Amino acid sequence: MVLQPAQFILRRSLAKRLRNGGFSITLDQHFEQVIDACAAPRQGESATWINADMRSAYQRLHELGIAHSIEVHQANQLVGGLYGLAMGPVFFGESMFSNVPDASKIALAHLARAMQSHGGELIDCQMHTPHLASLGATTVARETFINYLEKWLPEKAFRLTPSAHTAPIVPTSPWLTAIALADQP
Repeated sequence: MVLQPAQFILRRSLAKRLRNGGFSITLDQHFEQVIDACAAPRQGESATWINADMRSAYQRLHELGIAHSIEVHQANQLVGGLYGLAMGPVFFGESMFSNVPDASKIALAHLARAMQSHGGELIDCQMHTPHLASLGATTVARETFINYLEKWLPEKAFRLTPSAHTAPIVPTSPWLTAIALADQP
């Protein structure tokens, strides 16, 4: 399931929550807390795929500037968010959580708006859910998805070099910079 940022559906009720809900958005300020919240078993589940090894791997990717979190706050409390991997104009969403109604939708809305404004092309939502479909995400054939990746992720984006530990593995995405700048007072 993928979402092209321009296709994000901002329903009237969600727009109203964005305006009147007292939410604030940050980028990469509470990465570990977002992963912890996403890793918590959900109602009716006893476990999650986000185990200690996965957390460690995502933390390392975060340190390298590849993994990012978008956090939603209300009354100075982290109430929702998402995290994933940014490679060029593509964001690979890994997981999201919401402790109050619509908080994960607000995180996704903010991501889609920033990507649309600053050259982001695609959000890989991975799993098909009615929740994501209601926001404009669609299922695409595997071949179509691979074509998207071939178009937007040049081979060099995946090539590691001896200097990879001192330089970003992929170019900084302008839409990520836009999110970070929006956090500034």
